[in-house]
Amino acid sequence: MHIRHITLHPDRFPATDCYPFNLEIFHRTPGIELSAPVTFFAGENGTGKTTLLRAICRRCGIYIWGEIPSPSLQRNLHQGQLHRAVEVEWCNGSVPGSYFGSENFRQFAAIVDEWTADDAGQLQYLGGKSFVTQSHGQSLMSYFNARYRIKGLYFLDEPETALSPASQLQLLQLIHETSRAGHAQFLIASHSPILLACPEAQIFNFDRAPIQPIAYEETTHYRIYRDFLDKREAFFT
Repeated sequence: MHIRHITLHPDRFPATDCYPFNLEIFHRTPGIELSAPVTFFAGENGTGKTTLLRAICRRCGIYIWGEIPSPSLQRNLHQGQLHRAVEVEWCNGSVPGSYFGSENFRQFAAIVDEWTADDAGQLQYLGGKSFVTQSHGQSLMSYFNARYRIKGLYFLDEPETALSPASQLQLLQLIHETSRAGHAQFLIASHSPILLACPEAQIFNFDRAPIQPIAYEETTHYRIYRDFLDKREAFFT
C-alpha cells in the first residue's frame, strides 16, 4: 500500500453547475478509505470514475501522458480541475508510478518506437520488443508485464478495452501477483467482470451517491454478464 485515504473537498469546487462539479456523487462523498493494494472503480459511463481516477493521479504528482483537452463547442473552463479539491494520504511517503489510458497508448507506442530507433537498448525496459510490431492487445500486455513489476503506484483506465478475455486473465494474474508481492498498488476504473474478480480487491460503486464499497457479486457488471450467460435467449424475445 502506498496511499491509504482520499479526501474530497466540495467547498473547494470552483463551480456547481458544470461537469464534474455538478455530480452529486462528489458532493456526498467525503472520502474513500483504501484497505487493499488493488482498488476498482465500477459504475456506468458518466458516473465520474475516470474523472476521479485522473484527479487522484494528478494529486499524487504522476504525469498523465498525452493528456490533451478534447475540442468542444462549449468550453468547460473547469474540466480537469477536480484534483485541486482532492487530498491524498500516503502510507510511507510518495512513490513514482504511471497512468494508463487506452485512448493514448497507440500514440505512446509510436513515440517509443522513435526513441528506440536511436537507442534500441531502451526496449529492455518495455518488454524487449517494439510495440508497433505487435498487435494492439499484444503490445498492451508487453507494456503491462514490463511496467507493473516495478515498485510504484499504478492508475489504469479501462485496460480491458483492447484485450481478449484470455489476455484479461493474464492481466488479472499479473495485477494479483505484483500487488501481493507488496511493491505495487493499483487503482483501476473498469467494466470487466474478469478484472473485477481480482482476489482480495476492493471495489467502489459509482452508480449511487455516496461512493461506497460493494461486493463483487453485487456489481451491475457481474449481474448483467451472469444473467446474459445463464439466459441469453431471453434477451432476444
